[in-house]
Amino acid sequence: MTTEVQTSLAGKVALVTGAASGLGKEIAETYAKAGAAVGIADLNLEGANAVAEQINAAGGKAFGIAMDVTDEAQVNKGVDDLVAHFGSLDILVSNAGIQTIESIDKFEFAKWKKMLAIHLDGAFLTTKAALQHMYKAKKGVVIYMGSVHSHEASKLKAPYVTAKHGLLGLARVLAKEGASHNVRSHVICPGFVRTPIVEKQIPEQAKELGITEEEVVKNVMLAGTVDGEFTTPQDIAQTALFLAAFPNNALTGQSVVVSHGWFMQ
Repeated sequence: MTTEVQTSLAGKVALVTGAASGLGKEIAETYAKAGAAVGIADLNLEGANAVAEQINAAGGKAFGIAMDVTDEAQVNKGVDDLVAHFGSLDILVSNAGIQTIESIDKFEFAKWKKMLAIHLDGAFLTTKAALQHMYKAKKGVVIYMGSVHSHEASKLKAPYVTAKHGLLGLARVLAKEGASHNVRSHVICPGFVRTPIVEKQIPEQAKELGITEEEVVKNVMLAGTVDGEFTTPQDIAQTALFLAAFPNNALTGQSVVVSHGWFMQ
């Protein structure tokens, strides 16, 4: 089997969750430019439709899907609607996520459960729904949005770190189970990307740690990098494109850390 990597996704259909903004939006737009038809899934249907309209106006193919990734019925309907609309499902990018900053001793149990539900239950439910179609077609790629926190820990992020570690386990099991169906899995592990979620964390961490926002950026977020630079949405989207287009199982079950040298495998 060839190992020459093409960057075209022509004829492919992708579903990207949390795609109304941030990394999900960047990945969806990158996939559309590479030729894929894209389902823009998000809790914010208005935002999802806006992204889809932008892609369609640029000559791509996309439509918005209302999806709470913790709602099994809504996930199943969204996946089925996508397949009915575009004819197949070849790529799933499980990207939906949130962040809440607090120390373990003060963390509300309800917020803990919400964090794990979105990151882990959401990944499981979207994967299960996607596999109903991928296994029948004997092909598919599932990409989970992990984090450097899939491998490392930071203060004030117990449920986030726990969930991101959990995605590694899910991806590895899928790599083994999916192999006979020609379905593979990957985890992208970004460093800090200056998305709205990260922007929100800067003042929160400054308050919790008793330091300035500038110190949070320099001494907390970017301290472990080799160059003091944020990872960009484009860095992550290009990695997602590379993995989606990779032609065989050589990388299945692996995590790819994209972090300017913060955590080196």
